[in-house]
Amino acid sequence: MKTSEIHCKTALSPSKLRKYALNCYVGCQYACRYCYARFMAKFTNHDEEWGEFVDVKVNIADVLLRELARKRVGSVIISSVCDGWQPLESQYRLTRECLRLLIGYGYDVNILTKSAFVVRDLDILAGKKNVALGMTVTTLDEDLRRVIEPVSSPTARRFSSLQAAAERGVEVWLFVGPLLPFLTDTEENISRLMAEASKLPLSRIAVDRLNLRPRVWQSLKEMLSEHFPELVPRYEEVLFDLAGKERYVNELRQKVKSIAEAHGLSRITILF
Repeated sequence: MKTSEIHCKTALSPSKLRKYALNCYVGCQYACRYCYARFMAKFTNHDEEWGEFVDVKVNIADVLLRELARKRVGSVIISSVCDGWQPLESQYRLTRECLRLLIGYGYDVNILTKSAFVVRDLDILAGKKNVALGMTVTTLDEDLRRVIEPVSSPTARRFSSLQAAAERGVEVWLFVGPLLPFLTDTEENISRLMAEASKLPLSRIAVDRLNLRPRVWQSLKEMLSEHFPELVPRYEEVLFDLAGKERYVNELRQKVKSIAEAHGLSRITILF
């Protein structure tokens, strides 16, 4: 992992997910094989692959403070192209400081992470009405998780982090996905995730399938070739053959809907 300290000129960026996005790091240690943010690699002047470098925006809190004094208050997503609570955050504490500033200035903050380390900041989040903490989950199979998300927190710890946040009065929600064909999109896996979700006071659940953003297929194909070579042609059928893709998506949508209903989950949005 190559780590570099850099200085940024802006902190809040326009976002399709919320009015603004805040990313304290360029790159991500989690190196998830399906990560759509891989497209960012071409803008970073790095020769390393996505997941092999992180640029740390060491001055981002100071830049954010200046921006908060003049920008219109709005909603912010933390983070859109990295994980704000990746391991380096324990050293630099940039996300924590920016989070404190955003809440103090009255911004609505929507967090999405797959790191149990987020519980460090429950002292800041507790009882705040302008904060929602979301956790990404893909599978409760730890052997599979270590293949597709090699550095991320164990999924059980992610669920327990949401429980801890809810007990501190924080709104919590869940992002299930991306559902990987023939790996995490199985009835067994989705049912296990929904069963755990049903134990939490979630404000909402969002579910998404695999989307092939730039560089994602290359990463996934390498992973499949190493660990699940028999799945490569099946992936090509459901991802690149129009008829196969349409059939797969329709069947997956119905599967997710049926399983969610079976677990009594009504606040669910299927994003495909």
